Amino acid sequence: TEIIKINKNQLTMKRKLLLTFAFVTLHFAINAQTTSTTTTLGSTGMTAKIETSSTLVTLTLTGPSNSWLAIGFGGSQMSTATDMFIWNATANRDYTPSGGQSAPSPDATQSWTVTSDNVSGSTRTVIATRALVSSGDYTFTNTATNIPVIFALGSSTTISSHTSRGSTTISRTLANDEFSLEKSSIFPNPSNGTFTIATTTTLTNVAVYTLTGSFVKNIEIKDAEINEVFVDGLSSGIYLLELSNETEKVWKKVVVE
Repeated sequence: TEIIKINKNQLTMKRKLLLTFAFVTLHFAINAQTTSTTTTLGSTGMTAKIETSSTLVTLTLTGPSNSWLAIGFGGSQMSTATDMFIWNATANRDYTPSGGQSAPSPDATQSWTVTSDNVSGSTRTVIATRALVSSGDYTFTNTATNIPVIFALGSSTTISSHTSRGSTTISRTLANDEFSLEKSSIFPNPSNGTFTIATTTTLTNVAVYTLTGSFVKNIEIKDAEINEVFVDGLSSGIYLLELSNETEKVWKKVVVE
């Protein structure tokens, strides 16, 4: 276990952060029992990661912020995929493939719940969850099996003809979440500026966003160096904190008092 201890007056560990606001922890990504690597989806500029627990599946989808983004599960083409997640300008996210050339149709019951939707630069990152088993949708299993997927994106956020598409397989393995950023914790909580971040793995970057997804600040954590980071001047309210390393991204909810 690596401990990153923060103190205004004395920095005593190899990684230290000093911030002037209090943190309240909220995991958007579910503690996974199976996980995939972040899979590049062809030449679309999109990536996808799938994690499962005993009851939920968590999808992390990235792609161009000015495009609709689609991923379908269970097949290598529209005629064989049984379920689709599509980020677009409407409120719908759960779709059924047409099986032909027609656009997918939104499901009457929307099974996916978007827990995070952030834009950094020209890249959108969407995190969504749903039950493993959902009527009329693809059935996910909490096992280390591969999932065939299709993917596509368009020229705008309004669903129309795709500009790029393809298919691939997302490989999953059993996750050892004991050594994951999911296990990181922040204390004391709440805090007036002195707190500790405890992790079981490497932390390399911290990014701060407003609750609506506007970028505030990026903090690079350099391994084996002492880092003093001051984040001040923020208005009172709720912010989103992204902890990341080379293989993981974990979202936290932060409250500025």
